[in-house]
Amino acid sequence: MTHRILVVDDDPHIREVIRVALKKAGMSVTEARDGKDALARFAGERPDLLVLDIGMPEFDGLDVCREIRKSSDVPILFLSARDEEIDRVLGLEIGGDDYVTKPFSPRELVARINVILRRLMPRAGAMPEAAVLSRGQLSIDPEQHVATFAGTALHLTAIEFGILRAFLTRPTAVFNREQIMSAAYHLNIQVSDRTIDSHIRNIRAKLAAAQCENVIETVHGVGFKLGRCEPPA
Repeated sequence: MTHRILVVDDDPHIREVIRVALKKAGMSVTEARDGKDALARFAGERPDLLVLDIGMPEFDGLDVCREIRKSSDVPILFLSARDEEIDRVLGLEIGGDDYVTKPFSPRELVARINVILRRLMPRAGAMPEAAVLSRGQLSIDPEQHVATFAGTALHLTAIEFGILRAFLTRPTAVFNREQIMSAAYHLNIQVSDRTIDSHIRNIRAKLAAAQCENVIETVHGVGFKLGRCEPPA
């Protein structure tokens, strides 16, 4: 299967570097030079993943992400020339799956994209997963990549889905951040504790919007565990 990637950056040199790296990895690449161009190409081509620069003039990457998240859960990997934590956290909180700072290694970028894409498809030769994993009113179907709470569909990013699947696979376990990171990213890729906390916060917010206030509980000094996953009494 050839994955279709939309690369959005106002710098043509950056787009060329990414295009060459992704094509070497066997992916199909479409390019957009700004936010408005990105939305038009996204609507017409429906890519499997976006590589999205934050710092574009007028309609920036965060604006593009907010607009796309109104109708789609397509994975989004942010690029930024700044390594400010507020940008990183904000990007994840509005629906990004990962974040890479410029200048970047093309090999690392491809690795991170592959990690995200693997969350969306079963591994070749892997044993079939359980049809449905559930606790209380929360259910996920790993094969169909569908999550629901009390019948309400949950619009999770690929990384959020992977974290929730890990919790449901071991519903009584307490996970530290390193275990959550491993479940979400698989490869030897390091992300900060704040990044993991942002994903947990997003999952909680999405479940709270579906009337579940107790999906993930904090175990102080240790990590997190799955809650009762029931609507309020």
